[in-house]
Amino acid sequence: MRLITMALLILLWSGFARADGLSGIRLPPGFQIEIAVTGVEGARSLALGDRGTLFIGTRRMGRVYAVTDRDGDGRFDQPRFLLEGLRMPNGIAFHQGALYVAENHRIVRYDRIEQQLEQPPEPVLLARLPTETHHGWRYLAFGPDRRLYVAIGAPCNICNEPGFGTIIRMQADGSGREVMAAGVRNSVGFDWQPGSDVLWFSDNGRDWLGDDLPPDELNRAPKPGLHYGYPYCHAGDIADPEYGDERPCREFTPPALKLGAHVAALGVRFYSGEQFPAEYQGQLFIAEHGSWNRTEPVGYRIGLAYVEGDRVVSYAPFAEGWLGPDGVSGRPVDLLEMPDGSLLVSDDHAGVVYRISYIP
Repeated sequence: MRLITMALLILLWSGFARADGLSGIRLPPGFQIEIAVTGVEGARSLALGDRGTLFIGTRRMGRVYAVTDRDGDGRFDQPRFLLEGLRMPNGIAFHQGALYVAENHRIVRYDRIEQQLEQPPEPVLLARLPTETHHGWRYLAFGPDRRLYVAIGAPCNICNEPGFGTIIRMQADGSGREVMAAGVRNSVGFDWQPGSDVLWFSDNGRDWLGDDLPPDELNRAPKPGLHYGYPYCHAGDIADPEYGDERPCREFTPPALKLGAHVAALGVRFYSGEQFPAEYQGQLFIAEHGSWNRTEPVGYRIGLAYVEGDRVVSYAPFAEGWLGPDGVSGRPVDLLEMPDGSLLVSDDHAGVVYRISYIP
């Protein structure tokens, strides 16, 4: 009941957060948003080093940024180009002192990176990946099992190509590769539920079935090897007009939550910090990057899925206002919880990273 009440509060509240000129961004009472990092063109995936270095991947820029907060004031210093000339380095992860980078065609590791920010070491090749560029920007993260997970998007809008449309996992050295989830058109965000260590991930639905079909998906993977429908079935119950006759929807795992069509759900993050009120503990934030192929644009916000056990009981906007009467001012991409419990949000449209915090 408490979760439902909180969801309604978020839906109904119409106040504004007014930090750093972001007066149009609406947040629940007590929350504020500010710009933590500027000058990060194309900012996408976020990872935090042991020494507090924030690493930022990009998609089109071919760069990985590194930024630090030397005086601890919550605003990072001027970003630097840590790595350049890479091929779609969207996916990044930090593990045991090393920075892992998923380019379009490979996964590499940069050892002892925080000790070598001025002159990064040569990369160690861990795994080769398909080179197709359609949905070829990878998402990368380490799971509670200390294995490295990476998404391999479908090389098309709708097709049936072996080896694509999956989330795979491997050991930290690149060995022992296996499929964690199949039938996944394009996931650009996943996280593990606190307490259960179950993988949850976003998935972008196919295009050109109209404004309202099919929904984007939030999926749950309690064990490896489940199939989520693509390209045969979308959102659990929509047979694809081209491939739907080959396999029925009943054969596949339905989504945990149907999101809006074309909202482009990307980063997902379970909140486990102590700064936000207790109602947010264990709940899932979802960055909706925003539509590009819909008559009326949708998305451009951060939603909050309230999870009880293995079920989503409600979904409501948490931060919105990047889509306004004058157009689009920002597009949320990835989410990262900081040690103090605040939440970082990357924005590849505005080229910034926001910090969302709570002040009672």
